Amino acid sequence: MVKIRLSRHGSNKKPFYKIVVSDIRSARNGRFIEKIGFFNPICCFEKNKLQINLKKVKYWCKVGAKISNRVKYLIKSHKLSSKI
Repeated sequence: MVKIRLSRHGSNKKPFYKIVVSDIRSARNGRFIEKIGFFNPICCFEKNKLQINLKKVKYWCKVGAKISNRVKYLIKSHKLSSKI
């Protein structure tokens, strides 16, 4: 089974997340199939805070990938911010 989830990178107290498509059996920061975006919660600029390739998300959902709760929330916020 394939899942779209966050992979944590960065140093202590300075997180940086990559949004990846991976097999559910692999570790959180382990092997992944494809990187489809990133999330930087510390960045003060909205443009550099979140970047997601929505075409890839739609493709992987059609193929049967499940989306984690946090990534669902980020996608919704990305869609709202892109409309403004």
